[in-house]
Amino acid sequence: MDKTKILDEIFANDPFGILDIKPTSSPTRNEEERLIASFDEINEFYKKNKREPNPSLSTQEHQLYARLKGIRENSTKIEALKKSDTNNLLSKKSKEFHSIDDILNDDTFGMLDDDVDSIYTLKHIKKQEDRAETDFVAKRKTCKDFKKYEELFKNCQEDIKNKKRKLLKFSQDNLREKELYVHNGILLYLESIQSQEIKQEFKSGARVRKDGRTRVIFENGTQSNMLYRSLYKILLANGFTVSENIEKVNEILQESFKNITEEDKASGWIYILKSKSSKKEIKEIQNLYKIGYTTTDVKERIKNASQETTYLLADVHIVMTYKCFNMNPQKLEHLLHTFFGNACLQMDIYDSKGHRYTPREWFIAPLDVIEKAIQFIISGEIVNYKYDSNNECIIPI
Repeated sequence: MDKTKILDEIFANDPFGILDIKPTSSPTRNEEERLIASFDEINEFYKKNKREPNPSLSTQEHQLYARLKGIRENSTKIEALKKSDTNNLLSKKSKEFHSIDDILNDDTFGMLDDDVDSIYTLKHIKKQEDRAETDFVAKRKTCKDFKKYEELFKNCQEDIKNKKRKLLKFSQDNLREKELYVHNGILLYLESIQSQEIKQEFKSGARVRKDGRTRVIFENGTQSNMLYRSLYKILLANGFTVSENIEKVNEILQESFKNITEEDKASGWIYILKSKSSKKEIKEIQNLYKIGYTTTDVKERIKNASQETTYLLADVHIVMTYKCFNMNPQKLEHLLHTFFGNACLQMDIYDSKGHRYTPREWFIAPLDVIEKAIQFIISGEIVNYKYDSNNECIIPI
């Protein structure tokens, strides 16, 4: 059978008139009057406010906005309202968009307006220093045995007042057990560190860092077991190291170095080393020396230097050693590191596994200046001098 004939029969069999196409009727008189009346409200709003209705200000205004939008989308209503369109609200051309800027500039609902609460403002995520500050404060509690520390704080305050102690710029090397520090004007005593090495992965490679809980006593009678890294961050941001009492340091040094006989036992060695590294960035540094301490023979200590990051993964040459009797060589080493602190080598070393380390015992200073500093420490005169790293010399304070 002819397909065209079959289709004609189907379309002809329409008892309900479903397929009849009825022409769109123009609004009746009553409908037209209601349409004009509703549009007049929009005209009145425009005359009063000198603008079109906005969808985001009030419910009533949103209704007028929706009504105007519906009229603009209906050509029959536009035709019926031509005479009433005294404000030229219906003859506006539809918007054309040719770029991203056109779309962003057409922000009807004000969604792209500048706002202090933008997506770039972190509202519920604490900054790293804020987290450290929280840990610093939140874990404080009353120190039940504060009486045994009270005298320590009183003496320290008195020493600072009489200039027997100084507040020194804090650095990571200064964070040690049994030392005093200041944060926001409050004295604190780092009694102990439950130290542990933690490996952390970074884009630049793995790095081993020291962390663990501490016991910190504050001069206001409280204590904290905050993390070592949190304490470090807080002091680095706003803290100081309290120096030793100058008079006591002098007494200890003078007492240790006098009346030494062959029967006295050496407690350790302070050594000065120079690197034999062939790396250009190390080889070209003039007056680069390592100042360290060991309780064993220096030659024995450095025999595996090329395998250790603390020796810059290279063999070293022994420049000078000082045998220490009846004293704590670590204290002498610490004083030297503090004195030459602003001349510390800033360099990262990577081992064979890609772990990054930052050596802390290499300093840029002439050998004769280092020797002079050691003599000043022994005599107690070191408190009157400081190291000028720019001119590589010791100058009076």
